[in-house]
Amino acid sequence: MLTFIGVLLIILGIATYIGRSLFSDHRLLKWHTSKKSLLLVLFGIILSVFSGIFFYAEPGTAYAVQYPWGGQKAVFQQGIKTKMWGRLIPIQFEIPVKYVIPNIEGDLGDQSKYAYVDKARQWEFNDAVKGKIATSIVISIDISDESQFLSVADRNKTEKNLIRSRIIPNIDQSIKNTCKLMAAQDYISGQAADFDRYFQDQLENGMYVLEEFSDNQRPEIIGDSTVVRTIPNKESRQKRFRIKIENGDPVRVKGNSLKSYGLTVVQAVVTEIDWEVTFDKRLQLQKEEVAQTQLEKQQAEREFYRAQKEKAKGEAEKAKERARLERAQIQQTIAAETEAKVAEFHLTKEKKQYEVEQYKAKSKKLAAEAQAYENQKLVNAGLTPQEKAEWEYKTAVGVAKELKDLKLPTTYIEGGKNGNNSGNLLQSLIGAELAKKMIEKKK
Repeated sequence: MLTFIGVLLIILGIATYIGRSLFSDHRLLKWHTSKKSLLLVLFGIILSVFSGIFFYAEPGTAYAVQYPWGGQKAVFQQGIKTKMWGRLIPIQFEIPVKYVIPNIEGDLGDQSKYAYVDKARQWEFNDAVKGKIATSIVISIDISDESQFLSVADRNKTEKNLIRSRIIPNIDQSIKNTCKLMAAQDYISGQAADFDRYFQDQLENGMYVLEEFSDNQRPEIIGDSTVVRTIPNKESRQKRFRIKIENGDPVRVKGNSLKSYGLTVVQAVVTEIDWEVTFDKRLQLQKEEVAQTQLEKQQAEREFYRAQKEKAKGEAEKAKERARLERAQIQQTIAAETEAKVAEFHLTKEKKQYEVEQYKAKSKKLAAEAQAYENQKLVNAGLTPQEKAEWEYKTAVGVAKELKDLKLPTTYIEGGKNGNNSGNLLQSLIGAELAKKMIEKKK
């Protein structure tokens, strides 16, 4: 730009100098002098020389400077640098390349002088479905190796030529190979990330060597044991490719990668795919089918949960009835246990009372025996007439009572003779009976 301005100033200075010599009386040239013309020419020469010696390096741009005498150098820093009338080959540190799907008006969107934007091309997947693939790629140059950068700049001459002759062909080949590895149905079914991974790996490290293979899929059988029909897999008739693997690594095409040019792939993603109309219709049908399936699934789930609710309600009622019956059973059991315990208590009480009465009887018996023993001692020791009379009275009363309860036989036999009343025999019987009772009391 400065060179152009300098040349213009030189031409203007020479023209005004010549014009004043030829048309000195012209009113437009009266203000101009020969000195001013020389100053214009001198200033133009300075600008031309300055622009040939120096240039301004923009930030984010690498420059290859090729001198007229054959030398060259690389400039990676911004600012005013010397070029000594050499040729400049500017290349950005990072080169954005985008494929964009045009809108209805055919517009590609916002353009930038620092990005290469082109219309997306149509590609075919391995199931014969076509689509326009929009991508966003960022390529970085290697500024750490000056000799490699100068070699790339020297071979490609300009940044635009580098993009068109090296970068874009690699991008197209990577997309083509990746489409061969995948079906459109697989892409929309969750393998979009695999597509991006294959795409970026090939773009940076080289193209995969693909091999064709036969996918021997069995036809799907639908029906029961009475009616069976098969659905042939139409996709199995399409050519299928896979990555050729040797020693666990993919085989690549040699010498066909951006890495060999000192370029690094910073970003390589598929931003959008515009499918062909037939596939869009198929997708719409699939979406409707999925929506219908989801609706039926929700209805089935509602029926299931309704049945579970009824079942739970029945279980709750059953549990309630069981609890009621168990409560009644527990009440009856407790009542029976209570009755048994009461009966056992009464039985124990009767046993205890019986034992008490036994002990009372024994106590009375022992008391009587002790009294009789004491009386006997008193008799043997001798009593006063009054005490003897009292004792005889009590003895007579006791004997009378015993005689009252005594049952004697009405008939007896003595010496082969019958008799009813005999003093000696009666006394003997009474004495024997009394002795018997005394012995029982002692026991």
